[in-house]
Amino acid sequence: MEQAVRKAAGEEHVASKSDHLVFLSVVFCFWFCTYIYIPVFGLYLEDIGFSYSIIGIILGSYGVTQIILRFPLGVLSDRLAGLRKPLLISGFVIAFISSLLLIFTQSFIGIFTSRLLAGITAAMWVMATVLYSQYFKTEDASKAMSRVQFLTVFAQFFSMMISGYLVIQLGWSFPFWVAAVTSIIGLILAFRIKEVTGSTNKKPIKITSHIQKTYQIHGLKTITFLSLSGHAILFITIFGFSPMYTTQLSSGSHAITLLVCSFFIPHALASVWLMFYQIDLKKQKLVLLFCFAFMTLLLFMPPLVNSFLLFCLIHAGIGLLLGIIFPLLLGMVIQLATSELKSSAMGFYQSFYAIGILAGPLVAGEFADRINLPFVFFLCGIISLCGFIILLFYRPKYQ
Repeated sequence: MEQAVRKAAGEEHVASKSDHLVFLSVVFCFWFCTYIYIPVFGLYLEDIGFSYSIIGIILGSYGVTQIILRFPLGVLSDRLAGLRKPLLISGFVIAFISSLLLIFTQSFIGIFTSRLLAGITAAMWVMATVLYSQYFKTEDASKAMSRVQFLTVFAQFFSMMISGYLVIQLGWSFPFWVAAVTSIIGLILAFRIKEVTGSTNKKPIKITSHIQKTYQIHGLKTITFLSLSGHAILFITIFGFSPMYTTQLSSGSHAITLLVCSFFIPHALASVWLMFYQIDLKKQKLVLLFCFAFMTLLLFMPPLVNSFLLFCLIHAGIGLLLGIIFPLLLGMVIQLATSELKSSAMGFYQSFYAIGILAGPLVAGEFADRINLPFVFFLCGIISLCGFIILLFYRPKYQ
């Protein structure tokens, strides 16, 4: 019915291969400029004299603006579709300003503000996911999400793989310059994005009613909590304190690069696998239960081992499992929401899992200061165990 209406209105999906290429290039730039300095960022903050607690606050600040903005932006996107592209473009402008702050200041206020701005950029991801999903027919929306998820992982992996090398060769500030340049390239490309518009709802709808309907979507809160747990683990470990712990296990100049490769190669391969293999609805809960259970065991292991090789293997397992968990949860959000609430559901999901991005490093930094650095992995294990327990009591709609 929806496709027939679009055909009658002359609004079929008409994105060409070049349109796809431009958009996917924008996705790459979006995440590359955000993550190019992340593996060495904690070490940089440690080098300029910040404590673990302050480092945790700075790392967590990235999630503050995402929590505040992503859900409202999702609702806004449903009501004012014409703002999606301008908001995505503004994300690159803000990313450029964020990079300049990191280049020219080493004060807590300057760095903290930079990461708040980076969080605003990341909040615009809601716009990107919705804009790109419109390049596909409704029934192929999960394929669109698989593509952008793969590009996200690839950009993160590539940027993080080279960041340590760039610092060794060219100094601490060079990755910040790369982020600034990439944000300008992304900005130029973003202006070339083709918007494919469908039928818009012009009826006056109460925002409060819209938010209430989103909140009442069956299973959305559970799936969001699971993603919150996964993102807390992600930003405590590979995006947070794992590179710092690596320096205690190995003095090699390429140790961080090896750790990043160990995590992100399985992480990316999992996303590629899910692009071609669709897990049956009735098996999704079982797969997630296995992932959270096995990840819990892996996360309790780092404080008990003193081998850098084993540390990398543990992170390979964590990367693989999170690489399955994130696309699976994202696809489940798409499956749950009606077309009217799709953007709002995505905004709700992305806004509230950002609590994990904020709270994870914040709490982990306190534990690292008060107990020791290895304890952050026990904290991650507890978070993963909570996700497993929540899953046990979750009853999907199809059951």
